[in-house]
Amino acid sequence: PDAGRSVVSLSERIEAKWIDSFVEVFRLCGVQPGDACAVLSETQSRQSLVQLSELALARLGARWFHVVLPTPKQTAPVPVRSTGASDAIGRLEPVVAALAGSTFIADCTVEGLQHAVELPQILQRGARVLVVSNEHPEILERTAPHAEDEAPVRDAMRLLKGARVMQVTSAAGTDLTISLTGARVGGVWGFSAKPGSLTHWPAGLVLAFPAAGSVNGTLVMAPGDVNLTFKRYLADPVTLRIADDHVTAIEGHSVDADLMRGYLAAWGDREAYAVSHVGWGLNRRARWDAMTFYDKADFNGTELRAFAGSFLYSTGANEVAGRHTLGHFDLPMRGCTVTIDGVAVVRNGELA
Repeated sequence: PDAGRSVVSLSERIEAKWIDSFVEVFRLCGVQPGDACAVLSETQSRQSLVQLSELALARLGARWFHVVLPTPKQTAPVPVRSTGASDAIGRLEPVVAALAGSTFIADCTVEGLQHAVELPQILQRGARVLVVSNEHPEILERTAPHAEDEAPVRDAMRLLKGARVMQVTSAAGTDLTISLTGARVGGVWGFSAKPGSLTHWPAGLVLAFPAAGSVNGTLVMAPGDVNLTFKRYLADPVTLRIADDHVTAIEGHSVDADLMRGYLAAWGDREAYAVSHVGWGLNRRARWDAMTFYDKADFNGTELRAFAGSFLYSTGANEVAGRHTLGHFDLPMRGCTVTIDGVAVVRNGELA
């Protein structure tokens, strides 16, 4: 499906409209004149995002400063993509102290701070973090959150918090049972003015991080489903057999199946095969087909995690289950039915 893609090499010249987008999102995050605001980046960060963050904070009258870290040496056996677990800070205490003492942090690191080991310490003193996904600014402009995006995500979070079981089925053959007992529920709508919170842009999804031993069944990825780690639409079905949270078999005779088998095996780590989080997308402005229009260098894929009616299955780090690994797959799927305690929230890939 990638053959013959029509993509355009986009310029990253700073545009006034992109500054406007950053200003509006930062304003939704509660940035006020005089606030001490950090722009966190690393040497391999997308510089247009760093500059747009700076310009937006200046326009809002904040007292901004930069924290720039060297991108760390690669230690993983394979390329690491879209983990949400930046290791750029490297537990460097003066950096943690500077970030923790800030009111607001525009996180422009390559991978983001969602699962970074330093995040709890940064949030503890009330700093709030907006992870600006490593996307071309045109994507961020198109998916900028609106104030009304908050309510649907909060409603979904309330539904999940009191629930016992998530069931996921599909015509392709998915039949997955997820116990929600002991799960941690999260949701992101793209902004937060609450002290000690983290959100990311693009956004619009609700997630559960299941406790250990909670996920069992079969996950069948159909053609057109997405492997975001590879930035690839699947051309052929791939079946994942899941027992006690872990992928125990990857079935399929195709390049897609071979790629998944090879990537997971390369970690030499059983935790890479385990579930990180599960959830569904609520963002009606996010598009499943968006990857078709962008060069891989311009596209991080966060939007595809959140398109309305998607089911998102992810492998990798899960702090609730006590698992830590840089191996990570985000697998947004279409055409699924998702029920919470028997009540459908997504029906055949459409929000219910």
